[in-house]
Amino acid sequence: MVDKEKYKAESMIRILGADIPGNKTIYVGLTRIKGISWSISNAVCKKLKLDKKRKIGFLTEEEIKKIAGFLKNLSLPSWLLNRKKDFHSGEDKHLVTTDLDLQKEFDIRRMKKIKSYKGIRHAQGLPVRGQRTKAHFRKGKAIGVSKQKQKPGKRK
Repeated sequence: MVDKEKYKAESMIRILGADIPGNKTIYVGLTRIKGISWSISNAVCKKLKLDKKRKIGFLTEEEIKKIAGFLKNLSLPSWLLNRKKDFHSGEDKHLVTTDLDLQKEFDIRRMKKIKSYKGIRHAQGLPVRGQRTKAHFRKGKAIGVSKQKQKPGKRK
């Protein structure tokens, strides 16, 4: 019995499509899931009454399913959620894993389509949030002036 628990603690646990090392604590391990921050991880541990310091490899299948179910339908205060007043539905929700990536891509596409300032900056490959461009972001197609190489033997 002890060997199985030790093996499980050293193996990977899969929650919502994310591989989490079994030797991490629940509090740290949940942050490996895209869209789950430290504060959300803490709130999940408190809501489900799980010990934050317990190793995630020692969770039972039932507890893993309980965590996954809770993360899919978070019932937390709106200030903790990552998608407040959604553009299409108007409700507060929290997106994780691939849903978060897809929604971000759709938001960027919408900004490009309506030609907002942020959309234009995304389309040009320039920084969107007001960073300086004189000294940074000097790679890719957004470089200023580039010199052409002269062929040897032809000098003016």
